[in-house]
Amino acid sequence: MTSPFTPYVADAERYEKLPYDRIGRSGLRLPRISLGFWNNFGTDRSLETQRDIVLRAFDRGVTHFDLANNYGPPYGSAEEQFGRILSANLAPYRDEILISSKAGYDMWPGPYGDGGSRKYLLSSLDQSLTRMGLDYVDIFYSHRPDPETPIEETMGALATAVRQGKALYVGISNYDPAQTEAAITALAAEGVPLLIHQPRYNMFDRRPEQGLFDTLTANGVGSIVFSPLAGGLLTGRYLNGKAPSGSRAAEGRWFTEDVLDETYLSRVGALNDIAAARGQSLAQLALLWVLRQEAVTSALIGASSVAQLDDSLDALHGADLSDAELAAIEPLAVDGTGSGR
Repeated sequence: MTSPFTPYVADAERYEKLPYDRIGRSGLRLPRISLGFWNNFGTDRSLETQRDIVLRAFDRGVTHFDLANNYGPPYGSAEEQFGRILSANLAPYRDEILISSKAGYDMWPGPYGDGGSRKYLLSSLDQSLTRMGLDYVDIFYSHRPDPETPIEETMGALATAVRQGKALYVGISNYDPAQTEAAITALAAEGVPLLIHQPRYNMFDRRPEQGLFDTLTANGVGSIVFSPLAGGLLTGRYLNGKAPSGSRAAEGRWFTEDVLDETYLSRVGALNDIAAARGQSLAQLALLWVLRQEAVTSALIGASSVAQLDDSLDALHGADLSDAELAAIEPLAVDGTGSGR
Protein backbone atom coordinates (compact mmCIF):
# COMPACT_ATOMS: atom_id res chain seq x y z
CA MET A 1 0.00 0.00 0.00
CA THR A 2 1.26 3.47 -0.88
CA SER A 3 0.81 6.00 1.90
CA PRO A 4 -0.33 9.47 0.83
CA PHE A 5 2.54 10.78 2.97
CA THR A 6 5.22 8.65 1.26
CA PRO A 7 6.68 10.28 -1.85
CA TYR A 8 5.68 8.21 -4.86
CA VAL A 9 8.33 7.35 -7.42
CA ALA A 10 7.07 5.58 -10.53
CA ASP A 11 8.63 2.33 -11.70
CA ALA A 12 11.52 3.24 -14.00
CA GLU A 13 10.69 0.30 -16.31
CA ARG A 14 6.96 1.04 -16.65
CA TYR A 15 7.07 1.75 -20.38
CA GLU A 16 8.56 -1.66 -21.09
CA LYS A 17 5.62 -3.47 -19.51
CA LEU A 18 2.70 -2.63 -21.79
CA PRO A 19 2.21 -2.23 -25.55
CA TYR A 20 0.79 1.00 -26.97
CA ASP A 21 -1.21 1.52 -30.14
CA ARG A 22 -1.84 4.62 -32.23
CA ILE A 23 -5.38 6.04 -32.20
CA GLY A 24 -6.67 6.05 -35.76
CA ARG A 25 -4.73 8.50 -37.93
CA SER A 26 -3.60 10.62 -34.98
CA GLY A 27 -0.14 10.91 -33.46
CA LEU A 28 -1.43 9.80 -30.04
CA ARG A 29 -0.95 6.32 -28.62
CA LEU A 30 -2.94 4.56 -25.93
CA PRO A 31 -1.95 1.61 -23.77
CA ARG A 32 -3.71 -1.50 -25.03
CA ILE A 33 -5.52 -1.63 -21.69
CA SER A 34 -6.68 1.57 -19.97
CA LEU A 35 -8.15 2.15 -16.50
CA GLY A 36 -11.72 3.41 -16.14
CA PHE A 37 -13.32 4.99 -13.07
CA TRP A 38 -16.94 4.11 -13.76
CA ASN A 39 -17.91 1.90 -10.81
CA ASN A 40 -15.09 1.61 -8.29
CA PHE A 41 -13.87 5.11 -7.55
CA GLY A 42 -16.58 6.93 -5.61
CA THR A 43 -16.48 8.09 -2.01
CA ASP A 44 -18.28 4.87 -1.05
CA ARG A 45 -14.91 3.12 -1.34
CA SER A 46 -11.52 3.54 0.32
CA LEU A 47 -9.32 6.28 -1.14
CA GLU A 48 -6.27 4.25 -0.09
CA THR A 49 -7.43 1.26 -2.16
CA GLN A 50 -8.15 3.53 -5.11
CA ARG A 51 -4.71 5.10 -4.81
CA ASP A 52 -3.06 1.67 -4.75
CA ILE A 53 -4.93 0.65 -7.92
CA VAL A 54 -4.08 3.86 -9.81
CA LEU A 55 -0.40 3.84 -8.87
CA ARG A 56 -0.05 0.13 -9.61
CA ALA A 57 -1.62 0.74 -13.01
CA PHE A 58 0.84 3.55 -13.78
CA ASP A 59 3.76 1.42 -12.57
CA ARG A 60 2.66 -1.22 -15.08
CA GLY A 61 2.52 1.23 -17.97
CA VAL A 62 -1.13 2.32 -17.93
CA THR A 63 -1.01 5.97 -18.95
CA HIS A 64 -4.69 6.53 -19.69
CA PHE A 65 -7.29 7.18 -16.99
CA ASP A 66 -10.90 7.51 -18.14
CA LEU A 67 -13.50 9.44 -16.14
CA ALA A 68 -16.83 11.23 -16.59
CA ASN A 69 -18.63 13.99 -14.75
CA ASN A 70 -21.19 11.68 -13.12
CA TYR A 71 -18.94 8.75 -12.17
CA GLY A 72 -19.10 7.87 -8.50
CA PRO A 73 -21.22 7.43 -6.52
CA PRO A 74 -22.12 10.15 -5.78
CA TYR A 75 -21.89 12.13 -9.02
CA GLY A 76 -18.55 13.88 -9.38
CA SER A 77 -16.80 11.88 -6.68
CA ALA A 78 -14.66 9.76 -9.03
CA GLU A 79 -13.13 12.94 -10.44
CA GLU A 80 -12.64 14.30 -6.93
CA GLN A 81 -10.92 11.09 -5.80
CA PHE A 82 -8.72 11.04 -8.87
CA GLY A 83 -7.86 14.70 -8.30
CA ARG A 84 -6.65 13.84 -4.80
CA ILE A 85 -4.45 11.02 -6.09
CA LEU A 86 -3.12 13.19 -8.89
CA SER A 87 -2.25 16.03 -6.52
CA ALA A 88 -0.65 13.82 -3.87
CA ASN A 89 1.17 11.31 -6.07
CA LEU A 90 1.02 11.80 -9.83
CA ALA A 91 1.40 15.57 -10.31
CA PRO A 92 5.08 15.27 -11.37
CA TYR A 93 3.96 12.84 -14.12
CA ARG A 94 1.10 14.90 -15.57
CA ASP A 95 2.72 15.14 -18.99
CA GLU A 96 3.06 11.34 -19.09
CA ILE A 97 -0.64 10.77 -18.41
CA LEU A 98 -3.77 10.95 -20.56
CA ILE A 99 -6.87 12.01 -18.64
CA SER A 100 -10.29 11.91 -20.25
CA SER A 101 -13.69 13.05 -19.06
CA LYS A 102 -17.19 13.17 -20.50
CA ALA A 103 -20.53 14.91 -20.22
CA GLY A 104 -23.90 13.92 -21.63
CA TYR A 105 -25.84 12.06 -18.96
CA ASP A 106 -27.74 13.41 -15.96
CA MET A 107 -25.46 15.44 -13.68
CA TRP A 108 -27.36 18.20 -11.85
CA PRO A 109 -31.02 19.29 -11.56
CA GLY A 110 -32.83 21.43 -14.06
CA PRO A 111 -32.81 21.76 -17.85
CA TYR A 112 -29.06 22.51 -18.14
CA GLY A 113 -27.65 19.48 -16.33
CA ASP A 114 -28.14 16.80 -18.98
CA GLY A 115 -27.95 16.26 -22.73
CA GLY A 116 -25.82 17.75 -25.47
CA SER A 117 -26.30 21.50 -25.27
CA ARG A 118 -23.39 23.91 -25.41
CA LYS A 119 -24.46 25.28 -22.02
CA TYR A 120 -24.30 21.88 -20.35
CA LEU A 121 -21.14 20.52 -21.97
CA LEU A 122 -18.92 23.55 -21.35
CA SER A 123 -20.24 24.15 -17.83
CA SER A 124 -19.68 20.50 -17.02
CA LEU A 125 -16.13 20.57 -18.36
CA ASP A 126 -15.30 23.54 -16.15
CA GLN A 127 -16.68 21.66 -13.14
CA SER A 128 -14.70 18.53 -14.03
CA LEU A 129 -11.48 20.50 -14.30
CA THR A 130 -12.13 22.04 -10.89
CA ARG A 131 -12.83 18.66 -9.28
CA MET A 132 -9.62 17.18 -10.67
CA GLY A 133 -7.48 20.27 -10.15
CA LEU A 134 -6.56 20.46 -13.84
CA ASP A 135 -6.13 23.17 -16.43
CA TYR A 136 -7.11 20.81 -19.24
CA VAL A 137 -8.12 17.23 -20.00
CA ASP A 138 -6.45 15.30 -22.77
CA ILE A 139 -9.74 14.01 -24.22
CA PHE A 140 -13.24 15.45 -23.70
CA TYR A 141 -16.19 13.36 -24.85
CA SER A 142 -19.81 13.85 -25.69
CA HIS A 143 -20.97 10.90 -23.58
CA ARG A 144 -24.07 10.18 -25.65
CA PRO A 145 -26.01 11.60 -28.60
CA ASP A 146 -28.83 14.00 -27.77
CA PRO A 147 -31.63 13.82 -30.37
CA GLU A 148 -33.09 17.11 -29.07
CA THR A 149 -29.89 19.09 -29.71
CA PRO A 150 -28.47 19.74 -33.19
CA ILE A 151 -25.28 17.76 -33.70
CA GLU A 152 -23.61 20.98 -34.84
CA GLU A 153 -24.21 22.51 -31.41
CA THR A 154 -22.86 19.51 -29.51
CA MET A 155 -19.77 19.17 -31.70
CA GLY A 156 -19.32 22.94 -31.71
CA ALA A 157 -19.08 22.84 -27.92
CA LEU A 158 -16.36 20.17 -28.13
CA ALA A 159 -14.48 22.30 -30.64
CA THR A 160 -14.77 25.30 -28.33
CA ALA A 161 -13.19 23.27 -25.52
CA VAL A 162 -10.21 22.61 -27.80
CA ARG A 163 -9.91 26.25 -28.84
CA GLN A 164 -10.08 27.35 -25.20
CA GLY A 165 -7.22 25.00 -24.34
CA LYS A 166 -9.39 23.01 -21.95
CA ALA A 167 -9.16 19.80 -24.03
CA LEU A 168 -6.44 18.59 -26.38
CA TYR A 169 -8.65 16.12 -28.28
CA VAL A 170 -12.34 15.28 -28.49
CA GLY A 171 -14.33 12.07 -28.65
CA ILE A 172 -17.83 10.64 -28.64
CA SER A 173 -19.37 7.67 -26.86
CA ASN A 174 -22.47 5.55 -27.50
CA TYR A 175 -23.07 7.03 -30.98
CA ASP A 176 -24.33 4.69 -33.72
CA PRO A 177 -22.74 4.68 -37.20
CA ALA A 178 -24.98 7.37 -38.70
CA GLN A 179 -24.61 9.61 -35.65
CA THR A 180 -20.85 9.07 -35.80
CA GLU A 181 -20.72 10.16 -39.45
CA ALA A 182 -22.72 13.28 -38.56
CA ALA A 183 -20.35 14.05 -35.67
CA ILE A 184 -17.30 13.68 -37.93
CA THR A 185 -18.81 16.06 -40.47
CA ALA A 186 -19.80 18.65 -37.86
CA LEU A 187 -16.37 18.58 -36.24
CA ALA A 188 -14.63 18.85 -39.62
CA ALA A 189 -16.59 22.06 -40.24
CA GLU A 190 -15.05 23.36 -37.01
CA GLY A 191 -11.57 22.33 -38.07
CA VAL A 192 -11.29 19.76 -35.28
CA PRO A 193 -10.90 16.03 -36.01
CA LEU A 194 -12.77 13.33 -34.13
CA LEU A 195 -10.04 11.42 -32.30
CA ILE A 196 -11.85 8.53 -30.67
CA HIS A 197 -15.13 6.71 -30.11
CA GLN A 198 -15.98 4.83 -26.92
CA PRO A 199 -18.60 2.12 -27.56
CA ARG A 200 -19.70 -0.79 -25.42
CA TYR A 201 -18.25 -3.99 -26.88
CA ASN A 202 -17.71 -7.52 -25.61
CA MET A 203 -18.44 -11.14 -26.54
CA PHE A 204 -22.06 -10.68 -25.45
CA ASP A 205 -22.57 -7.22 -26.99
CA ARG A 206 -21.35 -7.19 -30.58
CA ARG A 207 -23.34 -4.25 -31.92
CA PRO A 208 -20.25 -2.21 -32.95
CA GLU A 209 -19.53 -4.93 -35.52
CA GLN A 210 -22.75 -3.86 -37.28
CA GLY A 211 -21.21 -0.91 -39.12
CA LEU A 212 -19.60 1.18 -36.39
CA PHE A 213 -16.11 -0.29 -36.61
CA ASP A 214 -16.21 0.03 -40.41
CA THR A 215 -17.24 3.69 -40.08
CA LEU A 216 -14.40 4.41 -37.66
CA THR A 217 -11.78 2.67 -39.79
CA ALA A 218 -12.91 4.43 -42.96
CA ASN A 219 -12.62 7.82 -41.24
CA GLY A 220 -9.36 7.23 -39.40
CA VAL A 221 -10.98 7.33 -35.96
CA GLY A 222 -9.77 5.11 -33.14
CA SER A 223 -11.86 3.38 -30.51
CA ILE A 224 -11.58 2.40 -26.88
CA VAL A 225 -14.21 -0.11 -25.81
CA PHE A 226 -15.91 -0.12 -22.44
CA SER A 227 -17.42 -3.11 -20.59
CA PRO A 228 -15.13 -5.64 -22.32
CA LEU A 229 -16.01 -8.08 -19.51
CA ALA A 230 -19.77 -7.48 -19.86
CA GLY A 231 -20.02 -5.99 -16.40
CA GLY A 232 -18.47 -9.11 -14.85
CA LEU A 233 -20.44 -11.69 -16.83
CA LEU A 234 -17.23 -12.59 -18.68
CA THR A 235 -15.29 -13.31 -15.51
CA GLY A 236 -15.26 -16.38 -13.30
CA ARG A 237 -17.57 -14.84 -10.70
CA TYR A 238 -20.78 -16.41 -11.96
CA LEU A 239 -19.64 -19.76 -13.35
CA ASN A 240 -21.66 -21.66 -10.74
CA GLY A 241 -24.83 -19.71 -11.48
CA LYS A 242 -24.78 -17.88 -8.14
CA ALA A 243 -24.11 -14.23 -7.41
CA PRO A 244 -21.39 -13.79 -4.76
CA SER A 245 -22.04 -11.28 -1.99
CA GLY A 246 -20.98 -7.82 -3.10
CA SER A 247 -21.15 -8.64 -6.81
CA ARG A 248 -23.15 -6.51 -9.23
CA ALA A 249 -25.74 -9.25 -9.66
CA ALA A 250 -26.16 -9.58 -5.88
CA GLU A 251 -26.54 -5.83 -5.51
CA GLY A 252 -28.81 -5.56 -8.56
CA ARG A 253 -26.83 -2.56 -9.80
CA TRP A 254 -26.64 -3.44 -13.51
CA PHE A 255 -28.23 -6.87 -13.72
CA THR A 256 -29.84 -9.45 -11.45
CA GLU A 257 -29.21 -13.11 -10.78
CA ASP A 258 -31.96 -14.15 -13.19
CA VAL A 259 -29.64 -13.41 -16.16
CA LEU A 260 -27.49 -16.33 -15.00
CA ASP A 261 -29.71 -18.74 -16.91
CA GLU A 262 -28.88 -22.05 -18.55
CA THR A 263 -27.95 -20.45 -21.87
CA TYR A 264 -25.55 -18.02 -20.21
CA LEU A 265 -23.97 -20.72 -18.04
CA SER A 266 -23.48 -23.06 -20.99
CA ARG A 267 -21.74 -20.42 -23.09
CA VAL A 268 -19.62 -18.94 -20.33
CA GLY A 269 -18.59 -22.40 -19.15
CA ALA A 270 -17.38 -23.33 -22.62
CA LEU A 271 -15.53 -20.01 -22.92
CA ASN A 272 -13.90 -20.65 -19.57
CA ASP A 273 -12.70 -24.03 -20.85
CA ILE A 274 -11.07 -22.32 -23.85
CA ALA A 275 -9.38 -19.84 -21.52
CA ALA A 276 -8.16 -22.61 -19.21
CA ALA A 277 -6.65 -24.48 -22.15
CA ARG A 278 -4.62 -21.34 -22.87
CA GLY A 279 -3.55 -21.03 -19.22
CA GLN A 280 -5.62 -17.87 -18.83
CA SER A 281 -8.59 -16.62 -16.86
CA LEU A 282 -11.92 -16.04 -18.59
CA ALA A 283 -11.46 -12.29 -18.15
CA GLN A 284 -8.09 -12.43 -19.89
CA LEU A 285 -9.59 -14.32 -22.81
CA ALA A 286 -12.40 -11.78 -23.08
CA LEU A 287 -9.93 -8.89 -23.18
CA LEU A 288 -7.82 -10.46 -25.90
CA TRP A 289 -10.97 -11.14 -27.89
CA VAL A 290 -11.98 -7.46 -28.04
CA LEU A 291 -8.40 -6.40 -28.75
CA ARG A 292 -8.30 -8.67 -31.81
CA GLN A 293 -10.40 -6.05 -33.63
CA GLU A 294 -8.24 -3.82 -35.80
CA ALA A 295 -10.48 -0.84 -35.01
CA VAL A 296 -9.97 -1.24 -31.23
CA THR A 297 -7.06 0.76 -29.88
CA SER A 298 -7.58 -0.02 -26.19
CA ALA A 299 -9.86 -1.94 -23.83
CA LEU A 300 -11.17 -0.01 -20.85
CA ILE A 301 -11.23 -1.99 -17.61
CA GLY A 302 -12.44 -1.27 -14.10
CA ALA A 303 -10.79 -2.66 -11.00
CA SER A 304 -11.85 -2.93 -7.36
CA SER A 305 -8.48 -4.28 -6.21
CA VAL A 306 -4.85 -4.43 -7.26
CA ALA A 307 -5.20 -8.19 -7.78
CA GLN A 308 -8.10 -7.66 -10.18
CA LEU A 309 -6.13 -5.01 -12.05
CA ASP A 310 -3.11 -7.31 -12.34
CA ASP A 311 -5.22 -10.16 -13.67
CA SER A 312 -6.59 -7.95 -16.44
CA LEU A 313 -3.20 -6.50 -17.39
CA ASP A 314 -1.70 -9.99 -17.45
CA ALA A 315 -4.00 -10.77 -20.38
CA LEU A 316 -1.41 -9.06 -22.56
CA HIS A 317 1.14 -11.73 -21.65
CA GLY A 318 -0.91 -14.29 -23.56
CA ALA A 319 -0.43 -15.20 -27.19
CA ASP A 320 -2.78 -13.77 -29.80
CA LEU A 321 -5.89 -15.87 -30.33
CA SER A 322 -5.38 -18.45 -33.06
CA ASP A 323 -7.80 -18.96 -35.94
CA ALA A 324 -8.89 -22.23 -34.33
CA GLU A 325 -9.57 -20.54 -31.00
CA LEU A 326 -11.50 -17.73 -32.65
CA ALA A 327 -13.58 -20.31 -34.50
CA ALA A 328 -14.33 -22.11 -31.23
CA ILE A 329 -15.31 -18.83 -29.54
CA GLU A 330 -17.56 -17.62 -32.35
CA PRO A 331 -20.70 -19.73 -31.63
CA LEU A 332 -20.37 -18.89 -27.92
CA ALA A 333 -19.94 -15.12 -28.33
CA VAL A 334 -23.62 -14.45 -28.98
CA ASP A 335 -24.92 -10.89 -28.91
CA GLY A 336 -27.52 -10.41 -26.18
CA THR A 337 -26.37 -13.24 -23.90
CA GLY A 338 -27.07 -12.36 -20.28
CA SER A 339 -28.84 -9.11 -21.13
CA GLY A 340 -32.44 -10.06 -21.79
CA ARG A 341 -32.09 -8.73 -25.34
